[in-house]
Amino acid sequence: MTSAPASPLIRLHARDNVLIARRPIGLGEALPEFNLRTRAQIPAGHKIAARAIAAGEVVLKYDTAIGRAARDIAPGEHVHTHNVLHEERAPAPEFCTDLRPVDVLPEDQQARFMGYVRADGRVGTRNFIGLIATVNCSSTVVHKVAEWFTPERLADYPNVDGVVAFAQTSGCGMSSPSPHFDLLRRTLAGYARHPNLGGVVVVGLGCERNQVPELMASQRLEEGAQLRAFVMQETGGTRATIEAGIRAVQAMLPGANAVQRQSVPARHLSIGLECGGSDGFSGIGANPALGAAMDILVRHGGTAILSETPEIHGVEHLLTRRAVTPAVGQALLDRIEWWKGYTAGHNGQFNGVVGPGNQAGGLANIVEKSLGSAMKAGTTPLRAVYQYAEPITETGFVFMDSPGYDPVATTGQIASGANLICFTTGRGSMFGSKPAPTIKLASNTPMFERLREDMDINCGQVIDGTTDIPGMGQQIFEHILRVASGESTASERLGLGDHEFIPWHLGIVS
Repeated sequence: MTSAPASPLIRLHARDNVLIARRPIGLGEALPEFNLRTRAQIPAGHKIAARAIAAGEVVLKYDTAIGRAARDIAPGEHVHTHNVLHEERAPAPEFCTDLRPVDVLPEDQQARFMGYVRADGRVGTRNFIGLIATVNCSSTVVHKVAEWFTPERLADYPNVDGVVAFAQTSGCGMSSPSPHFDLLRRTLAGYARHPNLGGVVVVGLGCERNQVPELMASQRLEEGAQLRAFVMQETGGTRATIEAGIRAVQAMLPGANAVQRQSVPARHLSIGLECGGSDGFSGIGANPALGAAMDILVRHGGTAILSETPEIHGVEHLLTRRAVTPAVGQALLDRIEWWKGYTAGHNGQFNGVVGPGNQAGGLANIVEKSLGSAMKAGTTPLRAVYQYAEPITETGFVFMDSPGYDPVATTGQIASGANLICFTTGRGSMFGSKPAPTIKLASNTPMFERLREDMDINCGQVIDGTTDIPGMGQQIFEHILRVASGESTASERLGLGDHEFIPWHLGIVS
């Protein structure tokens, strides 16, 4: 990225034929540094033609094709959806050709944070007790149990972050066996085992397809002091099950509270990477800066989880080139092919159309959005590809298949083992999650100032020219360590995360 901080335009690569507006630029404004005069009003984060672009010519951003000119575009013109054609492209995967090995630091040299060490050796960044509904019909019960545990009733348990309900809208009226059924059970089990939960209560109705005994057996979940299960039709109904759930949580609180934070190496961090409400600055500052932080994390032995498969579509070759083996690269391409069939005939993001907020923020199509989205993963090798909510056992940079819908993607990442989420946003997302906290990173300073109560980190410093990508990445990494050690996030202070548990619905409802 070049241009002086005072310049109204940003050139991302010497071969690009578009520039990015650092601020709103008026009609007819002279831009002598680039020998241009604008032919339209250019909103901040949007593209302007750096030179004449002929009809059919590839539009280049970061030296990557993001579409073709729909007509002749004159120098200084606004370049956006009205004059850029999206095209389905399939660049050669070139497996493993951009593989850059990482020397992971010895444990005694790794950064450290204060985490909750569980009996199986995994480490939590929070210490909740969770109530999991196996079916929509038991969702009211888990909410009522969680609501009973007010801050006043938890005052004697300072090491417990709260009691949280994970209600959901499926579990019955679905085909079984089916991939959707397996996915739901895998997601519920991932939460039941999550290192950020110090106790778990599972609640079902009794006649649903997702039966509690079969769920427990198939996922190898065993009842004990910190894991209880109830079936409403056997326990005595709604009121009786709420009362039983309250008693169960009360019995778990002393054990959960007995676990205290202790110093552990950063290799125990597993971070889900999200972006939502992206704008033209997301792929210039926030996402590359988060990628720089993930490069640091991987060097310290931790795990970075990129997801949102529709949001790497068109640039998947940038990841397959970093795959540790051709098989890993092919596994990613296989997921892309699955999505082509899954979304065929639908006007969805995977097929080129980004949301209104993305378009207003300066993103013309899914390839341009994907180009920025993929940057969250940094530059280290792609070590593995996982199905949605599949337990992640590999360390380093990995990919987990998911939709681009933020709460669904994040639910899968947490079920896979992410104990913290980093979420970049350009338009301003109001997202939070439990039991893994979400750090929100603003792509631009105006939005950060406007939504300061919801934002944690201002990556607009990169756009403003007050820091660079490596410096911003270091800031993010240090903030991650503080949050992992217990510092609250903006979304936690606002009480978000009680309604963002949304497993992926794959199949029919019948």
